[in-house]
Amino acid sequence: MFPLYDENPTRITPYLTYGLIGMNVLIFLHELSLGKQIEPFFQMYAVIPSELKNNFAGEWTTLFTSQFLHGGWWHLLSNMLYLWVFGNNIEDRMGHFKYLAFYLSCGALAALCQCLIDFNSTVPSLGASGAISGILGAYLIRFPHAKVMTLAFLFFFVTTFRVPALVIIGLFVVQNVVSGLASLQAAANMSVESGGVAYWAHIGGFVFGIILGPVFGLFNRDE
Repeated sequence: MFPLYDENPTRITPYLTYGLIGMNVLIFLHELSLGKQIEPFFQMYAVIPSELKNNFAGEWTTLFTSQFLHGGWWHLLSNMLYLWVFGNNIEDRMGHFKYLAFYLSCGALAALCQCLIDFNSTVPSLGASGAISGILGAYLIRFPHAKVMTLAFLFFFVTTFRVPALVIIGLFVVQNVVSGLASLQAAANMSVESGGVAYWAHIGGFVFGIILGPVFGLFNRDE
């Protein structure tokens, strides 16, 4: 199932959601142009847990820059699809600037959650998934009864139907909790989303989205 759009109207144009998508795409296109220089680029801008632990004052900015890096087309497109579908209504309820602060905060805290699994890892950790997981957490508590138009493939047929957002987000959470628990035995090999999947960044981002959503004004505007 692939979410296409939700059915909650917005009262403002979600400029920041569009801007975040555009920035992620542009940076990924830059990554593609780097060729063999992509590894030092990741070393500079992705989160490397061991370096963050040993030199937090010099490395803390990677908690934010890493959110705009992606390890492949599927990694990018899946993240941007979820940001497109769910981000607009969160931006509408919070307002532009609080939404941006919320997004970046969830992403940074999610990256720290993944680092806590193995702070000695030297593998770069990157991706917008932690921040987007925060948006999913906020969406779940703000629109628990919302429905999302979803694209589904049934054998040789392609169709669309309305699915409760609770189902889509619930499946996301269950999958990541199960996979995250399984990954604890191999945490050092699961620190980067381009190789393994940073399940604990997803889980952490989701939990912080639920916690921080009300703090950033998620419920300040009526339906």
